[in-house]
Amino acid sequence: MRTLKLLFATLFIGLSYTSCSVVIDDINDPYYRNLEDVVTAYDLWYVDYNNTTGTGDVPFLSKAFTVSFMNGKMYANNNLVGIGASGNGYGIQIGYYDTYNGILEIDHDLDGYYDFDVIQLSNERLKLKDNYNNVSYYLEGYQKYNFDYDQIFYDNIEYFLQEYNVWEKTYTSSTGALNEFDYENFLSFTPENITTFYSSQDEVGINIDNIYWDYVGGYSVANVQGYDNLKILTLAYDSSGNEEFELTVINDSKISLYHIDSETTYEFTGRGYIQYLKSSSLKETVRNEGRKRTKVVRETKIRRNLK
Repeated sequence: MRTLKLLFATLFIGLSYTSCSVVIDDINDPYYRNLEDVVTAYDLWYVDYNNTTGTGDVPFLSKAFTVSFMNGKMYANNNLVGIGASGNGYGIQIGYYDTYNGILEIDHDLDGYYDFDVIQLSNERLKLKDNYNNVSYYLEGYQKYNFDYDQIFYDNIEYFLQEYNVWEKTYTSSTGALNEFDYENFLSFTPENITTFYSSQDEVGINIDNIYWDYVGGYSVANVQGYDNLKILTLAYDSSGNEEFELTVINDSKISLYHIDSETTYEFTGRGYIQYLKSSSLKETVRNEGRKRTKVVRETKIRRNLK
């Protein structure tokens, strides 16, 4: 079995791969005396996936937005929908962990056993290093009361769009010029990547299993300079060119798309919620495969039309 160590900076010299210790870059805080204190110091550890290093992969960490360690049980928020409410904010239990003898050993319900070196970069930041799989993950610590559950939607908007099989147009503003997108009633964003979308002009209310997807194209999401709670969504259509929208999240099942050129506002409601790694007794679609987070590099744009 692979071993994962918590390495003390004062013992770093001479330690080998199989040694059991903790690297703590900031050793001035006397609170952190052992690994259990370190991993349980915060309610939630946000997985800063964009800073992941190495060539390997740990599936349950690549999937999670947050992880938590409590009394030998490990929890994760694998979905953005319901985050903050699911499991009292902790998400769902995904397995068990042990810090015996300074080793962080995780027994995941589906992925099995993994061991990590735990490197405390600061009081609020950890590095989990899996030497066997050659990958390191970076975690940021938060208490539930100061974790911004709303902002996490915008920071990971591509994955939020994937958590419903279909987005159905449920509102069109009375203002705004006529445009080609008026005829598009359904959108879908695939979990296999963060670049492909589908659209359909089928009638609103149709069974989503019977939707005929008229078009498949590419899309991108950009940040907006000066705004944390706004994104620019660009859908590439061959016939009409790029359709550009200001994207805002209304709630965890509804988004607003403001069509910049026509100044029309649309609202889309998610249908066919996809729950990742949850009891199959629920009626929602349940998946453990088909989605993992990847590093996202976004362009930053200046807001054009101020509503």
